[in-house]
Amino acid sequence: MLTFIKNESKSNGELQQARVISLFSLVGMSVTFVMGVISLFNSNNVLTITLFVSSIIYCLAYIVLKKYNKLNLSSFIIIYSLYILMFYLVFTGGVEQTGPLWIFIVAPVSVYVLGLSYGLVNLLFFLSIIAIIMFSPIEMPQYATYSTEFKVRLILSFLTTTFLSALYEYSRMLSYNSALKLGKKYQQLALSDPLTTLANRRNALTILQQEKSRISRNNEPLSVLLCDLDHFKMVNDKYGHNCGDMVLTELSQVFKQSVRQQDCVARWGGEEFLFILPQTSAEQASVIAEKIRTNVHHHKVHFLKHEISLTISIGISQLTDDQNIDELINNADRNLYQAKKNGRNQVYPQQTTSIDL
Repeated sequence: MLTFIKNESKSNGELQQARVISLFSLVGMSVTFVMGVISLFNSNNVLTITLFVSSIIYCLAYIVLKKYNKLNLSSFIIIYSLYILMFYLVFTGGVEQTGPLWIFIVAPVSVYVLGLSYGLVNLLFFLSIIAIIMFSPIEMPQYATYSTEFKVRLILSFLTTTFLSALYEYSRMLSYNSALKLGKKYQQLALSDPLTTLANRRNALTILQQEKSRISRNNEPLSVLLCDLDHFKMVNDKYGHNCGDMVLTELSQVFKQSVRQQDCVARWGGEEFLFILPQTSAEQASVIAEKIRTNVHHHKVHFLKHEISLTISIGISQLTDDQNIDELINNADRNLYQAKKNGRNQVYPQQTTSIDL
């Protein structure tokens, strides 16, 4: 079966994440630059250099995302540069011992950018390093000292923020996955026939246009079969529409089992079916059509206590250079009409020579 939809763009989730990463890069770059300027006027040279370097790193992450479209690399740069900056602020105390207050932005950013599971693992690593820095008994130059009460409350507050961030991210993931499944369901309904689950008419036309564009580049043949169930109205009148639906459903399975993997079977309308046969000449299509016709002829539909035999008529058409899709279908429809006129239960035009597929 042909692939009905080829997704050539990023998923909505990736696009949304890219926008958030881009925004965070710009905000991080701006905030650290402004704080670096303020620190420069306060003559804190080490902090100034650290903040300016951080601003440059965020700018680099933005360029990596926008110019080179490297979402994972940009995310890696943002997250781990943020961790390093937080380690520095906790270690030195920042300005007036307020550096540790910035660590609360780490939790929501981590679980969103890295995902829930990987984000929580990284937050565990981050919190472990923070605890080591704050509770280390070793005194070093520029090492900030905090009261035990402050350190305990800071870590508990960070754990609370982590829990709330994880809970929000989990809820967001559930909502996103639910919307994604619902979108796929509606997309499938829009492209398939609800009774037979085959491609519907609109989907078949899209596939034909794609195949026409492809064969115009590769100079390959394309054929279609237009199939109609013989005397289907009599089945509905005699056995009812439930039986008619069963017939269409069972024959759809016969059709799918009778064609190749690259072929597409679509319900064209009512009891008409369209077969799209890429890389197939009219002669080869005739062999496939005869196989389909024979399989249907030998198939018996059992409804209640009745055994129903069915036949089909098939018209063949091969796309030529000067044809459009409508002309291709119209030609198949004329050949289908001729097959019915000739007595039904046959393929038109018929192929007299054997073709190996």
